[in-house]
Amino acid sequence: MVILQEDSPFIGKTMDELKLRSLYRMNVIAIQRYKNFRSQIMAAFGNDQLQAKDILLMDIGIDEDAFAMLCEECKLQRIELKGEYFSTHAKSVGMAEFAVMPETESIGKTVQQLNFRSTYGLSVVGIKREDRILQENLLTESVKAGDVLLVMGVWQKIITLEKYNKDLFLLGMPKEGKQIAPAASQAPYALFAVGLMVLLMISGWIPNVLAALICCLLLGKFRYIDMKSAYDSIHIPSLLLIVDMMPFSTAMQKTGGVSLIVEEFLALTGGESTHYSLVLVGLFALTALVGLFISNTATAILMALIAIEVAKQLGYSPIAFVMVITIASSAAFMTPISSPVNTMVIAPGGYRFIDFVKVGVRFTLLVMSVTIWLVPLLFPL
Repeated sequence: MVILQEDSPFIGKTMDELKLRSLYRMNVIAIQRYKNFRSQIMAAFGNDQLQAKDILLMDIGIDEDAFAMLCEECKLQRIELKGEYFSTHAKSVGMAEFAVMPETESIGKTVQQLNFRSTYGLSVVGIKREDRILQENLLTESVKAGDVLLVMGVWQKIITLEKYNKDLFLLGMPKEGKQIAPAASQAPYALFAVGLMVLLMISGWIPNVLAALICCLLLGKFRYIDMKSAYDSIHIPSLLLIVDMMPFSTAMQKTGGVSLIVEEFLALTGGESTHYSLVLVGLFALTALVGLFISNTATAILMALIAIEVAKQLGYSPIAFVMVITIASSAAFMTPISSPVNTMVIAPGGYRFIDFVKVGVRFTLLVMSVTIWLVPLLFPL
């Protein structure tokens, strides 16, 4: 690994112009550059121009003495790597194995013709062929069916290669590659955008919808997300569920279904003669019961109407009642089908249905006790 000094002849030139790999047997894996007061690990594309103080992470194919002479000639400052450097950057740069699929266009082409650096910013550092590992003159080596390419570079680009190149099949990736943050360098901007959104919502200066929209626009401005990632993050089933429940709720109101349920509920809880805390307990318990059979999102939409109508008939503020419904529908602990999160952890955790009942009932009672005590204090009736 080297740093480009101020007077290095490499400064201002692109990777393709320097031809470091073919001329000097120095294969740049990634570029570490300080920008906006923080260090960034960048993929080494062929058209990237090098800048002063860039740190080049390289795979070197020459002996120590020749490398020392080259560093002196090209004004490169060598850096001695320590163990903590590898542990710190293991989630940024790494190596993966890709098998060449049979009967593809890549077969017969040389490594240089595959344009890994120009297209993905990656480098092929070796080829497994039968019981051999080829490392010499890789640029001119033709790819054959059954070859396994050892590819090094930034993890994000390795994932991009696996996603979009159908000629190659990813054989394995270390766990560090699966733990990367998609845009870790932009984390401060993301925290700022989310913090601003929360501040705007708490202050009430603008509607919550506008606050969320401003946050989304800032994330796009900071290039934390792009249009595709934003679109992929939309959970269509949840969106359809909410949209479908809205006309159902309207139908319940117009047909008198909500009024009927409210009347029966007030009859069971005692109505106006009952203390408000018991009414809140009843709403919480009813919401938790409904949540055993349908998702918590649908439960919240359905029960919110009932809570508002109960509050109106009893002469209380509906805010506290709806807040109890919100918390109760979120406390979906008792069955695996109460929440998509519960369903997701069944197989990995080896849980049984009864496990959710044993733990979930206790948690639900605990949440209910705290909610009934705290909500009226924060949202006066």
